[in-house]
Amino acid sequence: MFYQLQQNWYKILDFIDMGGPVLWAIMAVLFFMWLMIVERMWFYSITFPKLRKQILSDWDARSDRSSWYARRIREQMVSEANVNLRSGLGFLDALVAISPLLGLFGTVYGMLNVFDIMAMEGTSNARAMASGVAKATIPTMAGMIAALSGVFFTTFFRQKTRKETEHLEDSMHQG
Repeated sequence: MFYQLQQNWYKILDFIDMGGPVLWAIMAVLFFMWLMIVERMWFYSITFPKLRKQILSDWDARSDRSSWYARRIREQMVSEANVNLRSGLGFLDALVAISPLLGLFGTVYGMLNVFDIMAMEGTSNARAMASGVAKATIPTMAGMIAALSGVFFTTFFRQKTRKETEHLEDSMHQG
């Protein structure tokens, strides 16, 4: 089993080497993106239900729940919960936006290698030019895949935030 893991690790390193140094930057962005995704999943599934329960408990403990002042307190409680639900989503959006841009930067970097090879050796060395084209396309693909995974989760988190906020408001109106 260790041998198989080691072989897979070497394949990943070969892929990164083939894509050029920009792939390391894309991998770093992807690492932080998935770190944020896991943190948000943890928050929505473990932390927020406890927070929601505490907010509802605090609201239910109030004797006055219908005055103008009570409505402002309810709005403030819901607003604070919404801020917690949206926390980190801006950073996640930025990582999603950076991923394809880094991929495009990798394209430019790879094409510069192709032009450099063409300037030194002419157009007769097809193998060297193909290597540069590969370095140009791999980061683009990696950046797009990274961005797609992030787009899915940012959309999911925004919908989850909206639903949880509405559910909290409805629960406080009924209480």
